[in-house]
Amino acid sequence: MKIYKNVFEKIISLENLFSAWDKFSSDKKKKRDVVEFEWELEQNIFQLHRDLKNKKYKHETYTSFYIQDPKQRHIHKAIVRDRVLHHAIFSVLNPIFEPTFIAHSLSCRVGKGTHKGVDILGSITKAVSHNIHKSCFALKCDIKKFFGTVDHAILMTLLTKRIKDADVMLVLKEIVESFKSEYSNLFQAKGLPIGNLTSQLFANIYLNEFDQFVKHRLKIENYVRYTDDFVIISDSKTFLENLIEPIRKFLHDRLALELHPRKVSIRKLHWGVDFLGYIVLPHHRLLRRKTKQRILRKLHKRVSEYKSGIITKQTLEQSLQSYLGVLSHANTHKFGDELKNQFWFWLSE
Repeated sequence: MKIYKNVFEKIISLENLFSAWDKFSSDKKKKRDVVEFEWELEQNIFQLHRDLKNKKYKHETYTSFYIQDPKQRHIHKAIVRDRVLHHAIFSVLNPIFEPTFIAHSLSCRVGKGTHKGVDILGSITKAVSHNIHKSCFALKCDIKKFFGTVDHAILMTLLTKRIKDADVMLVLKEIVESFKSEYSNLFQAKGLPIGNLTSQLFANIYLNEFDQFVKHRLKIENYVRYTDDFVIISDSKTFLENLIEPIRKFLHDRLALELHPRKVSIRKLHWGVDFLGYIVLPHHRLLRRKTKQRILRKLHKRVSEYKSGIITKQTLEQSLQSYLGVLSHANTHKFGDELKNQFWFWLSE
């Protein structure tokens, strides 16, 4: 295993910090806190650099709020200064850990994503079922409260496997310990804040341990995972049933995680496999009903924002094209027509 030393100077270099600012701020130029930080950009970046170099950096507290995406999520937003550092860390550490991730780990990685995940699952089901000529089953599982239950001590141990730089580990410890979820106790600090770029990297590093177990210990080839949601395909229902306990035990014993008791299921392929907002069926795929409802709700909101002058016509049309793009990954021609008709109706009201 390759290890990395002298990483700290790369992270805190002014070049990397300014580059991190550019990446972070590119789509946030009108946000008030971002504008305020930019007013004294050089002074703020130089101060961040000095605090890091002199080992005085402290992560500030978070602002929390809820979003519906589609289920309710509790978001924790760091201040701009800390988010710039998150980007600086990600730019240096992600290339170190990225090569260790399996191909079918799909969350928050370049060239991956939800649509890629559904495509991969479709390809796997066709291969295992010999192009739908053979019975095929899907074991679908979900990790219970994943982001809230990531164990800080285990995460830090995983990070130190490759990063042998005490100064970097000090900063990572500061970021990891800046947040504790309600699942923490006197003996175990737990939780990653949904909203940090570093949380996405930490999540991939944490669950890479599980991916390696599935691929190399259980020797499962037909496996795909997106964050805490994963599917294993087989032509044997019994084989999949026998995997549940080893998976449950590994997650519990090695990663202090639990399978969601109500989200472990084995389904025949022709019943449809619900994954990442789509229903994968033998010869086609559909959008989940809740996904359709969410698209309609969000597009209606965008039309209302346009009518109120909050967004431009160009932004509104981009939103419509984005949703039509989502539909293009499934057999949804009828719903696509309905969406466009509803869009023009809302505009004309």
